[in-house]
Amino acid sequence: MSRQEATNQYLTALKAGQKNYRDCVLQGRYPYPQVLDEILDDSMAAGQVDLGLIGIPTERIVGTKAAGRISAFAANFMPLLPSNTEFAGKWIELCLAHLGEGIRDPVRCYEYMGRFYIQEGNKRVSVLKSYGAPTIDAFVTRIIPAYSQDQAVQVYYEFLRSYPLTGLYQVSFSQLGGFAKLQAALGFEPDHVWTKEERQGFLSGFTYFQAAFQKLGGGALPLTPADALLVWLRVYSFSDLKNQTESELIKNLSAIWPDVKVLARPAPIAVSTAPKEEPDKGLLNRILGAVRSNHLNIAFINERNPVDSTWAMAHDLGRQYLERALAGRVSVEEYNNVLPGENAEAVMERAIGAGAQVLFTTTPPLIASCRKIAAKNPGIRILNCSVSMPYTGVRTYYSRIYEGKFITGAIAGAMAKNDRVGYVASYPIFGVPAGINAFALGARLANPRVRIQLHWSCTPGNPLDVFTRQGISVISNRDIPTPDLPQQEWGVYQVGADGSIQPLASPYWHWGKFYEKMVRSILNGGWDALNAEHEEQAVNYWWGMSSGVVDVLVDPALPDGVQHLAEILKRGIVDGSIDTFHRLIRSQDGVLRNDGNQWFTPEEILHMDWLCDCVDGSIPDFDQLLPMSKSLVRLQGVYRDRIPPEKEGTLL
Repeated sequence: MSRQEATNQYLTALKAGQKNYRDCVLQGRYPYPQVLDEILDDSMAAGQVDLGLIGIPTERIVGTKAAGRISAFAANFMPLLPSNTEFAGKWIELCLAHLGEGIRDPVRCYEYMGRFYIQEGNKRVSVLKSYGAPTIDAFVTRIIPAYSQDQAVQVYYEFLRSYPLTGLYQVSFSQLGGFAKLQAALGFEPDHVWTKEERQGFLSGFTYFQAAFQKLGGGALPLTPADALLVWLRVYSFSDLKNQTESELIKNLSAIWPDVKVLARPAPIAVSTAPKEEPDKGLLNRILGAVRSNHLNIAFINERNPVDSTWAMAHDLGRQYLERALAGRVSVEEYNNVLPGENAEAVMERAIGAGAQVLFTTTPPLIASCRKIAAKNPGIRILNCSVSMPYTGVRTYYSRIYEGKFITGAIAGAMAKNDRVGYVASYPIFGVPAGINAFALGARLANPRVRIQLHWSCTPGNPLDVFTRQGISVISNRDIPTPDLPQQEWGVYQVGADGSIQPLASPYWHWGKFYEKMVRSILNGGWDALNAEHEEQAVNYWWGMSSGVVDVLVDPALPDGVQHLAEILKRGIVDGSIDTFHRLIRSQDGVLRNDGNQWFTPEEILHMDWLCDCVDGSIPDFDQLLPMSKSLVRLQGVYRDRIPPEKEGTLL
């Protein structure tokens, strides 16, 4: 019976091998196991390390050390030779050994870039793979690749640093920083060495997750299961893996699957720079039939109370504007003091339970709660006031405030009698360096000799005191939230000899215009049309002066010539004849950033992490920030991918 069983196993494996061979040929892929000697030359290796006897994941066995008899195996290591061959006889004998006492002799192999190439024991691998063995004992020699700037090599070197901590080959990533994020997500310190129990506990859940990943088509993505797990852990906890049935796991993973697929795209974020109130009248929309609504229930979710926060007040004024502009077509509820990690998810669920179809969440720290709610409520439209977030279930929105900064910079340059202007920046987050640079370019347009003295409100010290000591009287401070506020130290102002403040100009957000246009777009089918246009991409709204969501308040006491200059610049930006960054630009390090003939993309502007050469000052490092600033910079910082992640969850 055992021999018959072994023979039947060979025939089954043979069919699997033949199918794999045919599929490879049809898809233009190499149909046999890869040969390491044909992949690797001496220049590609930095050395070898003997790892001894370890259990290696069978799914990572992709080839052989030398060519040998590779034609006997398909790429998946299943046999290709007929059952009456000597090869088949030896295979069946090994199968009998496996069915009896088990295959005890370890194979010998080389590991290169996280994949294994068999030197001795190809048939043993074939037999064990045919039975779905998760691991195979092997004596392993690791070939270390020569260090380079290639991302795959960089990621592998991160793996080399993580392997002594985990002892697991199963955990690999396609992008930099993955292991540090995993350690944090599991509640471990960065240098935590996993215990045997922690390894076993992780593998138990990870294997379960990996199976769901494969069932949803993960094998066709240029991602690893560990990449997908990181996305999962931003919405769920690791312990959820063990508490969910297979169908529940697949359902919940399906809910965030678009966010997994986004990772595989070269451009995961689609930046929408102008409103789409009406869907295009093209064939696609006629086929899809963009859905229109007559009425929407909307909830505004504020982290703070408008009475205590100028930021929340600006959005609350936007809410009031929306209610007036679309009276009868919207019903609006407001929720204040909604705190991430405390009551945020409960409040959002309550709003949805009360009938909300659209959620506007007005601060970046609410993004994590938004993602969890979006996964559980896929029919609800959820927006978060932030930028550069690669999450398909939550759309983000912000404004191109740098356009207003360009105009106020020109006003400051024209009014600076000593060719020096002080600039108080908020946080080193996406868009802020662009605002600084736009201001500097505007100031230089009006005054080629001007220098911008940069200081940050998120670092220790009082920038205004520094400016006073330096004799700087024209200062750019916080942008005015709304032009209706009493004039204080907002925007650009001039300090008199007696300490009095004379307002000059300030950019401001007209959030009401944004909310009105966004809701009109949803009512008219524009939201669904954008889904069709940017399938499998996250959508970030980033509108500017041409959309009416950014404007500049200019003091009527300004000299006529300066007012006229500001008006010319504003008209030019609105009609597109003036582009803020379409000019000669050098950065502080002397690099030519624009020769005057280039147009920066929205992504290039958002992700600026350099400053113009007329700016004196620098972007502060993370450890220089005040504690209260660090959480926002973790979310939106221009160097967020380089910040060590914080501990979040627990493994068990």
